[in-house]
Amino acid sequence: MAPRKARRAARKRVVASAVGRRAKVRAPARREILEVDLLAYEKGGRRARQAVVDGVRRSLTTGFVYARHDVETSLIDEAYALLAAFFHLPVEVKRRYVVPGSMGQTGYTGLLVETAASHDTPDWKEMLNWGRELPPGHPLRRRYPHRYMERCLPEDEVPGIAKVLGLFFERMLDLQRRFLRVIAEGVGCAPTFFDALLEDGPTLARALRYPPMKAAPGQDHVWAGEHGDINLLTALPRATARGLQVKIEGAWVDALAPEGRAILNSGMMLERLTNGRLPTGIHRVVAEPSQQGERFSVVSDLLDELYKKLELEI
Repeated sequence: MAPRKARRAARKRVVASAVGRRAKVRAPARREILEVDLLAYEKGGRRARQAVVDGVRRSLTTGFVYARHDVETSLIDEAYALLAAFFHLPVEVKRRYVVPGSMGQTGYTGLLVETAASHDTPDWKEMLNWGRELPPGHPLRRRYPHRYMERCLPEDEVPGIAKVLGLFFERMLDLQRRFLRVIAEGVGCAPTFFDALLEDGPTLARALRYPPMKAAPGQDHVWAGEHGDINLLTALPRATARGLQVKIEGAWVDALAPEGRAILNSGMMLERLTNGRLPTGIHRVVAEPSQQGERFSVVSDLLDELYKKLELEI
């Protein structure tokens, strides 16, 4: 073979090899829930920040991500202990904190009241709900009173619970606001893109108790049926037992955050605002057949002012 033809053939082999390698690199990887460090994003250098942004963007293709945070463990411990004390009160006492017409926006919600959109059987769970408080004359509270209701917390039954849950609410809201800055950068926006949207949004905290399944009234009940959250972002700093599962590529995967990490998942509003780039995290809460006992968790549903514009469309 002539030297010139040999060089051309060699170049073709090199190009073909490089294309093959690129094809392998670009092959779609299996989606999985990743762990990121929010504090590294806030305090690290450019490379550390970019690594967190990339990790969040990749992980949220599942709708979920684990995140290291700085919400005090002592505050979470105290909040969960006070909530357990409330949920273990007699049913007739807990019912004093039901707020008629609240639709789960404040006060106590009893067992078998809430049903997932994909199910006909009510969830086997009970809840205590509390949200953002606005002054009585605030325009949003006047126009949307069902989204800005007064807190109804069992201070008489569990002294100190109102203060602790109020602080817990603010710390979780701060965590979600900061995390949305990572998400904003990941979709090509300024980090502060969501800040103004969150001002006075009707964010809601929900404490959930899932009783032992052996006490459920029927075989069709689960702790929480398959669903997506109608919000921007949900944060769960801790659960006392396994049970949360995420739907990834048609299969159910256990969501078990490492110690000291929060679980965050994207909601329908975030999917809408990102034009589908960050899908809604589809999940459920189910007990394993051999799993005994109850489960506690507290979630913060982050809502923005767009709620009042989107609620009629979702």
